[in-house]
Amino acid sequence: MKLSLERNALLKAMSRAQSVVERRNTIPILGNVLIEAEGDQVSFRATDLDIEVVERAPAMVSRAGATTVSAHTLHEIVRKLPDGAMVELHDDGLAGRLEVRAGRSHFSLATLPREDFPIMASAEYQTGFGCTAPVLRRLFDKAKFAISTEETRYYLNGVYLHAAKGADGPVLRCVATDGHRLARIDAPLPAGAEDVPGVIVPRKTVGELRKLLDDDEAQIAVSVSETKIRFATPEVTLTSKVIDGTFPDYARVIPLANTKRLEVDAAEFAQAVDRVATVSSERSRAVKLSLEDDRLILSVNAPDSGAADEELAVAYADERLEIGFNAKYLLEIAGQVDRENAVFLFNTAGDPTLMREGNDESAVYVVMPMRV
Repeated sequence: MKLSLERNALLKAMSRAQSVVERRNTIPILGNVLIEAEGDQVSFRATDLDIEVVERAPAMVSRAGATTVSAHTLHEIVRKLPDGAMVELHDDGLAGRLEVRAGRSHFSLATLPREDFPIMASAEYQTGFGCTAPVLRRLFDKAKFAISTEETRYYLNGVYLHAAKGADGPVLRCVATDGHRLARIDAPLPAGAEDVPGVIVPRKTVGELRKLLDDDEAQIAVSVSETKIRFATPEVTLTSKVIDGTFPDYARVIPLANTKRLEVDAAEFAQAVDRVATVSSERSRAVKLSLEDDRLILSVNAPDSGAADEELAVAYADERLEIGFNAKYLLEIAGQVDRENAVFLFNTAGDPTLMREGNDESAVYVVMPMRV
């Protein structure tokens, strides 16, 4: 195999590959990236056996072939090469070495046989549909903060993607929850997604997918089966196993009877919560909201470290209410609001609270209160 390509194209491909590869591997080949050169392009394939990413880049291929080399080492080398350099990769197949040359720099890296590299079996996908990058980005970005990190409840360790019925008709929906807060995000259902099976996309896959979605013009081809999901653009294909479990009936925890309505400037609210939470002890981080007649008082009382309160002018016309929340949860939910105002709907101090952006019901958040 012999090829040359531009340093920035190689760096982009290797950045994606090395982020999938785990730092510590009991199976050496899983620390490697599979490089395959043919025609006028080269592909870089990396896997951790649950996720597989393949990135294609244009290259000048003088001899087709394939080899595998340490993903992290090659990425570090390319990262340190000068911008705009042409990088030559050469593997004669006999020495067990990949020669990397750029300008006056020369590296010789150990390789492993390509035959040992595990290729993820291509599943028969039940459903396929196209979706623009901004739509997918919004669905996953706004939901992912609520993914559980508790390994025992593994079925909550991802985002539940499925077709559902929204207020204005069929929608593509993402839901995530950790039992303390919940995010439910809707987008109009793309053509072809009517029969999409509900799948739980793992946390790591959501993180890798985010890197595909920066280009607003990109059209993502999504393919879904009971066991796998694939996101593809002309340059990159990301395939992942889905979590084998049943996502809970989230509709039961979304309150419908909350009538006490608070409207507040989202940015002001987040900054005020952040300020008063400064004095709270890390363990509890409880912030109390005291509401009455267009007035909100945020307060923290931490006997060990001190107390703080801040008053905000808000729109609130219901009976007096005092309710406590984990400051981190409030900040994360307020951070999802793209519009100016956040609307909170309360019932009692012990019931879950609903939050949305203005009157937009396509993004709904639920947060459980704390005793304060």
